[in-house]
Amino acid sequence: TEPMARQRSVCVLILSSIFIYASFFDNRVDQQELDRLRAENDRLMDRFEKMRIDLAEIQSRYQDLVSKEKTIRVAFDLPEIPSEERELGTGGPISPAVARMSDNERVAYKTEQEVDRLLVLSSFELEKYHEVEDALQGVKSRLAHTPTIWPTKGWMSRGFGMKHDPFTGYRQMHRGIDIANHIGTPVIATANGTVKSITQTSGFGKMIALDHGFGLTTIYGHLSEIEVKRGQHVKRGDVIALMGSTGWSTGPHLHYEVRLNGRPVDPMKYILNDK
Repeated sequence: TEPMARQRSVCVLILSSIFIYASFFDNRVDQQELDRLRAENDRLMDRFEKMRIDLAEIQSRYQDLVSKEKTIRVAFDLPEIPSEERELGTGGPISPAVARMSDNERVAYKTEQEVDRLLVLSSFELEKYHEVEDALQGVKSRLAHTPTIWPTKGWMSRGFGMKHDPFTGYRQMHRGIDIANHIGTPVIATANGTVKSITQTSGFGKMIALDHGFGLTTIYGHLSEIEVKRGQHVKRGDVIALMGSTGWSTGPHLHYEVRLNGRPVDPMKYILNDK
């Protein structure tokens, strides 16, 4: 019986040792897993923090774009976008589910929300930039079709308004400006347009009328040669004729008119460049 008792004691001791070592090993594995999870969590938090820094930079650049778009709208007299429309209905109270989140979960949730919000706002801003681009294309087209340069080289011999007529000596309305120079001096289109008509009259001699759209027409008279055809599209700066002295003229010069909706206006109000 004594040997049996001794054997039982040895078995209990071995089993106890196994249980102790197993518990120690389990605790060690659990601690290693916990340490790994903590390290992974720290890495994720670092990534979220860097992402939030990047988001702050993106938000700053987005605000710069909005500011520039607002400036463009003011400069070109385009309608402003109300600030409440730009917010796109974002905001609201914190939901109970978010309130129950841990600090790390709340940081991750907030970061995701900011990313989604920036994506929506960026899409909205891109749409508004397309609107501005379309409007500016319209402005660009109008500027291209507005007569803003001198039609030829020379010196202005008579201006717009009530002037003495060289043939009658009486004051009468002069509907354009006269620019004198040698016969054959190139005459150019002062804006993009279409050759509306080519005529010859006793008053203006050989004459060209260009239709620029937007209610604008330019007239070029007393020409010696015509370099375009009716219906031809021309661009600002294209040579359309040569200066002459046809029609009622005291010498070689160009009679140049600008008409807005059919009414003559002072061409000097449109000319922006030097001769």
